[in-house]
Amino acid sequence: MIVEQKLAEMGLELPAVAEPAGLYTFCRRVGNLIWVSGQTPDINSELQIAGIVGDTLTLEEGQRAAQLSALNVLAVLKRELGDLDRIKQFVHLTGFVRCTQNFGMHPQVINGASGLFKALYGEAGVGTRIALGAYDLPEGAATEITCVVEVTD
Repeated sequence: MIVEQKLAEMGLELPAVAEPAGLYTFCRRVGNLIWVSGQTPDINSELQIAGIVGDTLTLEEGQRAAQLSALNVLAVLKRELGDLDRIKQFVHLTGFVRCTQNFGMHPQVINGASGLFKALYGEAGVGTRIALGAYDLPEGAATEITCVVEVTD
């Protein structure tokens, strides 16, 4: 439970995992890889950060939204694995940022998620990544994060 101790030391906790809002599953395991469906900055099924980064939201608010989205990724993985210490490495992260047309700082926003994973897992928390701007996201969320992780049995 080292990862959860680190979260507590950072003053963070995992949100509850609600049932999927559509026709999908929160994650799918294939061998030692788990794909996690897109997660928005929700706490207890309530969107916490909605808006447009570069317009109604600052870069820092976007980073916080990405961090909350990442906490939801971890909550899904905790539900699936029972222990976040079973995550061997983050293979890939895709991050979407709801932003203005010419925002261009998507990587800096998604660093809110990548930074959390690195703080918890060290270099194993840093995988390949893509950060994209989006016109809209579910319920007007500022960010949405999806990941692929490698796990140990």
